[in-house]
Amino acid sequence: MKRFEIREQFYLDGAPFKIISGAIHYFRVHPAYWRDRLEKLRAMGCNCVETYVPWNLHEPAPGQFRFDGGLDLAAFLRTAQEAGLYAIVRPSPYICAEWEFGGLPAWLLAGEDMPLRSSEGPFLSHVARYYKRLFRELAPMQIDRGGPVLLMQVENEFGVWEREDRAYLEGLAALMRENGAAVPFITADNLHPGALERGGVAGALATINFGSGAAEKLEVLRPHTQGGPLMVTEFWVGWFDAWGEEHHTAGAEENAADLDEILRQGSVNFYMFHGGTNPGLYNGSNYFDHLTPDVTSYDYDSPLTEDGRETEKYRAFQNVIGKYAPIPRVELTTKIVRRDYGTLKAVGRVGLFDALDSLGCPAELDTPKSMERLGQSCGYILYRAALPAGTRAKSLELTNAADRALIFLDGVPALTLMDRELEGAHSVDWVLEKDTRLDILVENLGRVNYGPQMVCQRKGIDGPVLLDGVPVAPWQAWTLPMEGLEGLKFGVQSEGPAFHRFTFRAEERGDTFLDTAGWGKGCALLNGVNIGRFWDIGPQRRLYIPAPMLREGENELILFESEGRAPGTVALAGEPGLG
Repeated sequence: MKRFEIREQFYLDGAPFKIISGAIHYFRVHPAYWRDRLEKLRAMGCNCVETYVPWNLHEPAPGQFRFDGGLDLAAFLRTAQEAGLYAIVRPSPYICAEWEFGGLPAWLLAGEDMPLRSSEGPFLSHVARYYKRLFRELAPMQIDRGGPVLLMQVENEFGVWEREDRAYLEGLAALMRENGAAVPFITADNLHPGALERGGVAGALATINFGSGAAEKLEVLRPHTQGGPLMVTEFWVGWFDAWGEEHHTAGAEENAADLDEILRQGSVNFYMFHGGTNPGLYNGSNYFDHLTPDVTSYDYDSPLTEDGRETEKYRAFQNVIGKYAPIPRVELTTKIVRRDYGTLKAVGRVGLFDALDSLGCPAELDTPKSMERLGQSCGYILYRAALPAGTRAKSLELTNAADRALIFLDGVPALTLMDRELEGAHSVDWVLEKDTRLDILVENLGRVNYGPQMVCQRKGIDGPVLLDGVPVAPWQAWTLPMEGLEGLKFGVQSEGPAFHRFTFRAEERGDTFLDTAGWGKGCALLNGVNIGRFWDIGPQRRLYIPAPMLREGENELILFESEGRAPGTVALAGEPGLG
């Protein structure tokens, strides 16, 4: 069997080895396209693929595990090996990755507060259960057992967490070894002050993450490698997009110059080689001075576009790589076409408030509880209370609410609040002459994936709703994860938040892009599968639909729109729309 070692440089079976790797997240790519993306990675000249592993997808409920379909990590790694690639796996319980809660499962928030990413409390015991199952998939894929995996990462940018917890890092490394990890370990940190020191683990090679200034930053890394090789585990060749901001790009020429310097001195992993898509409602958010939820596309201005097209950056990188390694001739084996299916007209619609009987039974509550306490991870949650005739109120306050709340009186919009607007009391002028229904629809826009705000990520409302300081009670709560929706009964009328149904035929399947121009905000489901969010503030204008998601023949598309802006038509276009 092969062996991989770290000495003053990397060695594969005793021979010096330069890692030239690119990130592809299997969970962001339709499995029917794994081979295509991996073949294109090899064709650019890379010899390795890197991926994170999202805990929240693989253990959606405590002790319930998924490693099938698009979550078949072992199948992805086997496909990489067949494409002539080695692999780096980052099974950290925390992955960041602009992913919902940085990969941590929302059910960690269902009970009492627990320290996250910590040796204190029960966090490591949850990781232990997960790793015991995960490594049944991962351990056989290591290079010493005939698989492609050369390296594994311990945690992820822990130094930025700004907490000294050597016991936690050593505990993670021990759990990995106990469950069969035999390949060398790495850690990866950025240049946040002190991060490389805090994030290090004895016996693991320290590596670095950055997007520019390679020569200077490699010198910062050098003393932390203990004489080992220099490696950039995340060479940021682009950036992610947030709703309401511009589409980010990075220059191919500047990227290529930094790549040349990195390869002259060491090894590299492109972050990202192919970004893909944040499936469903699993985009993350960042929080610095305000909440910035990420868009559905994870294009990342990568060498391959969201739908797998080669870019100028791909060719520029290939030219640089050719100076350090042979560029193989790779025959691409997956036929991919784009198709325009034209304009679709809604064939049915139903308002959210009229559809509740089809969406499950509500929880009966004295006080609103968060999504997590009601067993929900992503999506929306609707809270309902009855206000008696004669109610007068000058202020409304939602306790511990996040992220975006739409408030209705008898179905009529009364207030929309987002992020910090949810804090404290808000002036209202309510004089109710009859019994009135109060509805509060709250959306999880994506749990924060980076930084100190990660410690307070319960979504929905987790405390009393106060009118003039007095709690409203009782409540009903409907969890709305926006999955399936098979039970909806469509009619022709709708007002306010509503579901809109479209059908179309695809006699020949091709990649296509859902254009929601004119619509407000919401999410879309194709044949029962949530394909992501749309929002008219941009920068994303169209949602990517891979051809394998289509059925040959009749297809069903359902849009949930929350703002009451629904023109009644959408288009399935043959070109993307980003920026």
